[in-house]
Amino acid sequence: MKINSYLTFDGNCEEAFNFYAQCLGGKIEGLMRFADIPCEDAQIPPGSEERIMHMRLLVGDQVLMGSDSCPMQPYEGIKGNSVALNLDCTDEGERIFNALAKGGTIEMPFEKTFWATRFGSVKDRFGVPWLINCEVTE
Repeated sequence: MKINSYLTFDGNCEEAFNFYAQCLGGKIEGLMRFADIPCEDAQIPPGSEERIMHMRLLVGDQVLMGSDSCPMQPYEGIKGNSVALNLDCTDEGERIFNALAKGGTIEMPFEKTFWATRFGSVKDRFGVPWLINCEVTE
């Protein structure tokens, strides 16, 4: 079993996932727009056809998935959770932290803590909170 994060955006899922692919060194493996729904009687509000219904990013053997909010439901933002990345390499952790911080907000600088060699918290420019953790190795 693997547990995957699924993020919801307000019309900029594709832009966010292209950004994450670059930051995390991943590859987008799937993209389906609302216009691609195979059901002939699907009722998609005009102007919503290009919104992302489902997107999948593969990073190593891990998957990050997401979509734009359903056109019939208001977007409420991402709240109450974070995407946590655990890395063995502090240099890679710092690179990813800095990449995600561009245009975003650093909530806790990437620095040594009592539980980790380095840890930082950042909310990226899409409003997604990230926790970058490089655990203490002994």
